[in-house]
Amino acid sequence: METTGVVRRIDDLGRVVIPKEIRRTLGIKDGTSLEIFVDKDMVALKKHSSMNNLSHFAEVYVDSIYNALKKDIIITDRDNVIACAGALKKEYLMQPISSYLEECINNRVNIKEDDIKDLNIVNYKSEKCSYIINTIISNGDSIGLIIILSTEESLGELEEKTAQIASQFFGKHIEE
Repeated sequence: METTGVVRRIDDLGRVVIPKEIRRTLGIKDGTSLEIFVDKDMVALKKHSSMNNLSHFAEVYVDSIYNALKKDIIITDRDNVIACAGALKKEYLMQPISSYLEECINNRVNIKEDDIKDLNIVNYKSEKCSYIINTIISNGDSIGLIIILSTEESLGELEEKTAQIASQFFGKHIEE
């Protein structure tokens, strides 16, 4: 762990301000949930993702969908690709999502793009594909995305329903 050289006092309500530069660097925005860890005399904060606890389960889930549909599938939380199946797995797994996908989460969009277009999954790379994006909603909050994509053909009603079911399933699973 590296030191920042920044010292802050705790106020009379037990609060401490995380400097703006650190929040910006780590992508901590208003409303971001943080996990608190304690180790001897140290307190550490980490961005919380309710989806992170499901990463192994999500991997099994996307593998099952991939085996049935033979289409690439990606699950994200608000920050990273947490599960991926298909040809893109090695490229995108655990990579930070693009600003476009962040906007999709924030705007709670569900998109079906029939034409082959560029999709920015991560900021530095895009895929030419048709795609379906469904937002995962849990307890009224948008927490991630289900993305099904195809580089060769348009996606149909089966893939659209699969994305809807997956997003609802993960949303409900996290609520419990």
